[in-house]
Amino acid sequence: MPRYVGMDAFAAVSDVTRRQVLDLLYRRERTAGELGGAFPSLTQPGMSRHLRVLREAGLVLVRKKGRQRIYALRSEGLAPLDAWISKYRGFWETELDALEAHLDAGRGARRPSPSGRRVP
Repeated sequence: MPRYVGMDAFAAVSDVTRRQVLDLLYRRERTAGELGGAFPSLTQPGMSRHLRVLREAGLVLVRKKGRQRIYALRSEGLAPLDAWISKYRGFWETELDALEAHLDAGRGARRPSPSGRRVP
């Protein structure tokens, strides 16, 4: 199992460009050139730095195919992010349930219009 050093997953995804790279890799693996082409205002050295951070954080894998470097999402690297976010899923479920109850109560309090439809 590779050992990842340097930036952790949270620091790596703090940058919008790196999050966009992950979004691209979520759909399919891509070459370094394809990833660079998706960000025309970013220089090649700039993209290389972003890819290095993602590799060091364990979020992407890279393999060589001839002269190309092909990047793929590493799902195991996302585990720390998922574990942290999962703590808050219950919070959102509770909040959404409360919102639904509030909206349902509001719907019940509406009076019917002459056409039979409820109006506020």
